[in-house]
Amino acid sequence: MLLSFTPVFLCAANDIPADNRLYNRWSINPSGGITWTIDERLPHSDHIEMSGEQISVVLRYGVDGQGAFQLERSFVWPALRTIPNDTHASLMRRFGWNVAADMLVVNGKRIAPATVKAITLDGVMTIVSEHAYSRNRKLELTRYLFPSTAKAAFCEKYILRNTGQERMNVEIPDAHSATKTAAAQGVDGEYLIEAYVGGAQGRPVEPGDSVVFYASYQACKGSERNAPVDVEQELSERRALVALLWNSLALETPDKAIDRMFAFAKIRAAESIYKTKGGYMHGPGGESYYAAIWANDQAEYINPFFPFLGYDKGNLSAVNAFRHFARFMNDAYKPIPSSIIAEGADVWHGAGDRGDGAMIAYGAVRYALARGSREEAEALWPLIEWCLEYCRRHVNEDGVVTSDSDELEGRFPAGKANLCTSSLYYDALLSAAYLGKNLHKPASLTATYARQAKNLRAAIDRYFGGAVEGFDTYRYYKENDVLRSWICIPLTMGIDDRQGETVKALFSPRLWTENGLLTQAGSETFWDRSTLYALRGVLACGETRKAMDYLRFYSNRRLLGEHVPYAIEAWPEGSQRHLSAESGLYCRIITEGLFGIRPTGLRSFTITPRLPEAWNEMALRNVHAFGDTPFDIKISRCPKGVKTEIYSAGKLTKTYTGKSGETVTVQLTM
Repeated sequence: MLLSFTPVFLCAANDIPADNRLYNRWSINPSGGITWTIDERLPHSDHIEMSGEQISVVLRYGVDGQGAFQLERSFVWPALRTIPNDTHASLMRRFGWNVAADMLVVNGKRIAPATVKAITLDGVMTIVSEHAYSRNRKLELTRYLFPSTAKAAFCEKYILRNTGQERMNVEIPDAHSATKTAAAQGVDGEYLIEAYVGGAQGRPVEPGDSVVFYASYQACKGSERNAPVDVEQELSERRALVALLWNSLALETPDKAIDRMFAFAKIRAAESIYKTKGGYMHGPGGESYYAAIWANDQAEYINPFFPFLGYDKGNLSAVNAFRHFARFMNDAYKPIPSSIIAEGADVWHGAGDRGDGAMIAYGAVRYALARGSREEAEALWPLIEWCLEYCRRHVNEDGVVTSDSDELEGRFPAGKANLCTSSLYYDALLSAAYLGKNLHKPASLTATYARQAKNLRAAIDRYFGGAVEGFDTYRYYKENDVLRSWICIPLTMGIDDRQGETVKALFSPRLWTENGLLTQAGSETFWDRSTLYALRGVLACGETRKAMDYLRFYSNRRLLGEHVPYAIEAWPEGSQRHLSAESGLYCRIITEGLFGIRPTGLRSFTITPRLPEAWNEMALRNVHAFGDTPFDIKISRCPKGVKTEIYSAGKLTKTYTGKSGETVTVQLTM
């Protein structure tokens, strides 16, 4: 069985419905998850990725026209490497084994066909279905599907409950399937893949009673043995991880869809961290990208977010990523590879210099400032300096940075110098000036960085600024005459010189669609990463009303629509995979856009809150950035405009008042 997914287009481009619920398939449930209560809109299928330290799985699931559940599991074991040991060389297998339909015996016969009642997502997939024989003879089957947090195992728990009025005799056989892969195809020889069903002895099940059984899927090296899996313990650990992530950096606003999209984004952003020979590595996923790191996804997108979340493995993976990139610093200033692959054993540099030096500098210095650790910042400083110098050496006669391509790696033209690379370099220079002062680096060096940033900002406007399709915005590269989604990136770096026309261009019918921004006007391709950058940038530059309309629509579409519950990579490439770093970018819409947090020191930041007109208050609870002590940020309306309050251990420590959009500097206690 192969379940496919095709995007569903429900409204005309640039048309934002007043009530998103008209287009929602899912709803937010009281526990904070989302539930699809099955109705007449069938058939429907979807896919979701879920990950742990040693396994990732894409569940292709759905409900057919008769109401039956369909499932295909696509497993990835990142640390079990195949040959050739390249970017995509993780052991992968697909399973369509349906335990409930294929193995359960009731009253001596195969269990009756199921009708799915509801599916819930909350870090675990829960499916509730009914098997009806007659009005008085019914069974309810509840399945819980989830990856182990630390083992190379995928776990399933089943509860079969008698919901009828008559006794039912139930038999659940034990089952074991084992496959050994070809030794010549594995870096470590053969691999052992096993599937288990822990049955239950046949017995009568009285009305209201239930029987519980389990299944698991594992893989290991052929020279080893798969250890038994305690599914109940694994479920407890998965629930604990989700609770940890949901309670850290918790968003509270009047908009529950945005709150829950943010909560789900934290799961996907943090779960996709793999334990490899080369240390913890955050990986994009998508059945392609594991046990490897990239200068854009990891260094630029996700690593600057992890300090805010305070997730230990997230911070470890960030430092580890920068450590791997730092291995390739060299006196000749040859480019750092775009990607470190195969658990750190190899590299990929197939698109040449994509502006990776600017990506790494930006990410490393933003991470160091937000993390608030002097020790980590000192360790990262040589990499930051090297990358900034690399960029300086690639500044052309017009004052902007050249590169061979950009993060889209030639999918769309980027010229000899693109807007992204120079914008990232600009912000990295500013951040390096802040960090250098905190680390007591020579004043001449930090002054140089500040001067270079000022000159670069002027050069960006001269070189890239201009009319494109009737908008006085930016050309993505010198020869560009078609609107591109990445004209949003200066807004995220505090470059607001052309914000009015840029915002108009972004939300014009030439770029905006019901699936976010087109990569290039006139194309059919969209990548969520540019949409996420745009929403962040439009909020950051003060276009709050405009941004919130689109943020609400986007959040409802991704969380509660047809393909849920995370930000996606792209379409048509990858069939809208749930790549992990995009969820980190969604979170940064909130921290850097809505709350306007900009790190300025190891214990300091500026905040420019953009409280929407319809809201009286909003808050971020348990913010872990800028040191080891979590704090809360509460924004509320007051007679003078907007009040910003900082709480530590539940006590109010600082209060700032000002007009809406006014920036204040917060200095935390050392």
